[in-house]
Amino acid sequence: MDDESANVGGQSPTEVDGGVGLVRPGPGICILRASQTNRILPQQPTRQISSTAFFESDQSRSLLKLHIHPAIEESDEKDRDSIIIDEMGVPTTAEPDSALPNGKHQHIHVKTPFSEPDPSAKPAPVPPLSPEQEAKYQQLLKTVSAWTKIPANSGRNAPQVDITDEDRMFLTRECLLRYLRAVKWNMIEAPKRLMATLVWRREYGVLERTADDLSVENETGKEVVLGYDNNTRPCLYMRPSKQNTQRSERQIQHLVFMLERTIDLMVPGQDTMVILIDFKDSSNTSNPSVAQGRQALTILQGHYPERLGRALITNVPWFVWTFFKLISPFIDPLTREKMKFNENLRDFVPPAQLWSTMGGDVDFDYDHSAYWPALNKLATERKREYRERWMRAGKQVGELEAYLKGGDQPSVTGFSMSTTEEAPPVEIKKVTDVIPNGVTTTETLPDIGGLKVES
Repeated sequence: MDDESANVGGQSPTEVDGGVGLVRPGPGICILRASQTNRILPQQPTRQISSTAFFESDQSRSLLKLHIHPAIEESDEKDRDSIIIDEMGVPTTAEPDSALPNGKHQHIHVKTPFSEPDPSAKPAPVPPLSPEQEAKYQQLLKTVSAWTKIPANSGRNAPQVDITDEDRMFLTRECLLRYLRAVKWNMIEAPKRLMATLVWRREYGVLERTADDLSVENETGKEVVLGYDNNTRPCLYMRPSKQNTQRSERQIQHLVFMLERTIDLMVPGQDTMVILIDFKDSSNTSNPSVAQGRQALTILQGHYPERLGRALITNVPWFVWTFFKLISPFIDPLTREKMKFNENLRDFVPPAQLWSTMGGDVDFDYDHSAYWPALNKLATERKREYRERWMRAGKQVGELEAYLKGGDQPSVTGFSMSTTEEAPPVEIKKVTDVIPNGVTTTETLPDIGGLKVES
């Protein structure tokens, strides 16, 4: 095993005698080769292990134990690479796959989400802004940085409430750019749309609903975040045939919850997602109503603009085509261009991170007791780290998401988590501005990234 593959995804290594660990991105996927010794092994629970050994992890005592499974010891040398050890330590034999050089198909058994993209996945390069676009961004940044109060709800003449740290943390550079692109760089509409989203997030309780509140909605695995596509976008699967509750507002709340978790799992350099919808075995009663479809579109397009990188839709029956025809007038043309029907999904998602039900190599049987707490634990940890980075760098509006997501890029103030120093002091100016509802606000505003704000 080469050094690069020894520590994939930033895992903390632990020395273990008698084996070598190779982590494929994602919690609990490890390949061990007992023929090598005194190398590093990521300290992470194992769900599936292939080859000649496996280990178990006792996180409560921080212990790692290396095992040689008896069934593997007794197997022929030529069969050892096709031995699979499942979560319970039970060996099985891999199915043949002539597409692979060794004629074997190495199953990837998982019960929990992948934590990192496949090593082959790379984010698409982001084109630089034109001088005109950069000027409009700076103008929008000046406007939203001055907000100190927002309407408490979307009603007319709603009382004003203080803007919160959560609101300000939401207003990253990339967030502002997403809204600018969504309104085609219209400088009147952009702040209005951003304000409307801040109000909606508070009014709809986006940050208040917990995994326990919505657990029942996902008991059958009708929505699953699993793996990343070729461009490192996290994949959100939707399976209408697994619908397990009656139509209600809670179903839409569950959709919003899963969108938020998908965003939490985004990696540095990527701010869009892939939605994969499999209509296999679905029916008229299991699919959303036209009213629900319109509501979901309104939320996606209004409050998650430019978040959809691609929609991959498979096994579409005739009544679903009718459904799409009915909601098509409400789908933004740019969104419609991102929708692909009945494509070979291996062309879009690395097979090692694509669900086998959609043509991939990942054998994933949804187990709510394993998946749901694992997803929410991972998302909660990512969100905690995101917030900590934001606070350490000075709680700036217009912060860089690459920095907040743990990338190598420093913050807009030049702060980096690789140093223990606090964010450097920034020049403070006074600024007066008018927010879309007509309320004038005055606030101290830092000089961020070369922007000189005059009162």
